[in-house]
Amino acid sequence: MLNDTTLSLIDGRRVTIRPIQPSDTVMENDFVRHLSALTKHYRFFGAVKELQAAELSQFCNVDGCHSMAFVATVQDGEREVEIGVCRYAPAAKPDAREMAVTITDDWQDSDLAGVLVQHLVESAKRNGVRELHAVELSDNLAMCDLARAIGMSAARDPADATQVIYSLSL
Repeated sequence: MLNDTTLSLIDGRRVTIRPIQPSDTVMENDFVRHLSALTKHYRFFGAVKELQAAELSQFCNVDGCHSMAFVATVQDGEREVEIGVCRYAPAAKPDAREMAVTITDDWQDSDLAGVLVQHLVESAKRNGVRELHAVELSDNLAMCDLARAIGMSAARDPADATQVIYSLSL
């Protein structure tokens, strides 16, 4: 069962945090399309203009247990606009998940990433996940700061010196 929607005040602004839905593919695509080149580089480790239909479908169809994603949205008139997403997906070990956090450029200096991660951690714990980890580029200082703030350990990726593996035991 997917978690309920919550409303949060982040830097004085009203933000909705909710599980992603299959119907969110257009919103997710708009979100990725409007990220800066640097933010896309850190999220996808390369140049990405937009996601393919299969990727969008995969990102927006989560089961709430093995895979989960929370989106942060704001209202722009009658339109819901995605400003952040935090997700986990299956990893090599059955009780571990790989996680990713992406925040739109205008919101990166807020505490939005931490709020999204808190929702993800709570979901992971409810579903028997014992570890979350993220593989990130070593120069991604925002992720380094977030990882430190939430108590993740960091280790160089033995297969790629340009990457860091952050881990959080739950």
